[in-house]
Amino acid sequence: MKRVLIAGGGFGGFYAARRLERLAPEDVRITLINDVNFMLYTPLLPGAAAGSLEPRHVVVPLRERLERTELRLGWVIGGDPANSKLEVELIAGHTIQFDYHQLVVALGSVSRTFPIPGLAAHAIGFKTIAEAIALRNRLVRFLETAEEIDEPERRRPYLNFVFVGAGYAGLEGVAELQDFALDALAYYPRCREVGTRWILVDAAPRIMPQIQPQLARFTEDVLRRRGIEIMLETQLTEVTDESVTLTSGETIPCRTVCWTAGVKASPVAERLGLPLEQGRIACDERMRVRGHHNVWAIGDVAAIPDPARPGEPCPPTAQHAIRQGKLIAGNVAAALGDPRRDVRPFAYKTRGMFADLGRHNAVANVLGGRLKGFPAWALCRFYHLAWVPGIRRKIRLIADWTVDFWFRRDTAELGQLGHPPGLEEHMPPSAETGDGLASARALIDRPGG
Repeated sequence: MKRVLIAGGGFGGFYAARRLERLAPEDVRITLINDVNFMLYTPLLPGAAAGSLEPRHVVVPLRERLERTELRLGWVIGGDPANSKLEVELIAGHTIQFDYHQLVVALGSVSRTFPIPGLAAHAIGFKTIAEAIALRNRLVRFLETAEEIDEPERRRPYLNFVFVGAGYAGLEGVAELQDFALDALAYYPRCREVGTRWILVDAAPRIMPQIQPQLARFTEDVLRRRGIEIMLETQLTEVTDESVTLTSGETIPCRTVCWTAGVKASPVAERLGLPLEQGRIACDERMRVRGHHNVWAIGDVAAIPDPARPGEPCPPTAQHAIRQGKLIAGNVAAALGDPRRDVRPFAYKTRGMFADLGRHNAVANVLGGRLKGFPAWALCRFYHLAWVPGIRRKIRLIADWTVDFWFRRDTAELGQLGHPPGLEEHMPPSAETGDGLASARALIDRPGG
């Protein structure tokens, strides 16, 4: 039996597997390798972080949506393309080498960082559902902490929030979380005395270089009117546990730094024995890896020539990954011998981009036209509903958005979910040892929030 192996269950890998289930003959075995059993719908991540969406509703269970595909949970750790083998460490702890007839690499990307002192130790990313939940929990925990501090100046580091990177993730993240914080302050009278401070930092001369300048200016005006500070042509020089220092020389008291300054291809690509272009897997216009007849790459990890920008690779966007996943399924089917199909080149031009600014406000650039305000916000919702797989998922999103439209978001901190205390931490404190306080501290320090 022939095997098609798909490494990565993001947009590209998911849509490749889904379409291959319909195109591949019954004697072809489709196997998907992923580290989690869901696909994250990343454009909705800011809503999950801000509490307007239930986190489970922005992920798509792979086993639920892929009926014919064999899902194996684990991590790709190496490859031998000359012998058509992929090495995977499964979650059970053992390593296995998968043989394949066709391999699709869709390993995605990770946050791109720079050698800034303290950045790796003290900043948090904004690319995974775990990071989004941790960011929200940190915001709530710091509101609670600041509420217990008597001196206003000592509260300040807990109430300042710095986002680095003025692309889509940074803009939507700072807008949604500031919106959530304004709702939450109604319950924290001492924090209201000081107020929160939200700062967006970027090294570029303007925000959102991917969209038209008029929309970028509108977006900047909206955020500034809401009190969000935007510092352009500015970078971080140091991050500590209680402050960030900027190239301007300013030091901002701050205990929350969110890093959204770009992405890079998954570093696993370097261990697969495949040719690279600036860290991404080098592909031809048909998405086939250069020099390898049975290996393909799609999504953020792949350097596929962009027909809309000669000499440049396709941008790492969800739109491109979805289209590449659908097309590569047909190309793999053709490579397996389907006489009805040809190996076709990838050709796609971005049809539209959205940026959700919270408070029922957004900007959109769709088919060359510009929208802003509530119409753009509504169109953004319809667009995501169209692309989120599964009718149940769509209904849950509609329910979440409806509740969020009429009611404030709750401020419960859920950092302990998934990390319950051990049984010994349920024991009453000892009068002799006073270990109740130690147990409480252990619970607070437990990972997950």
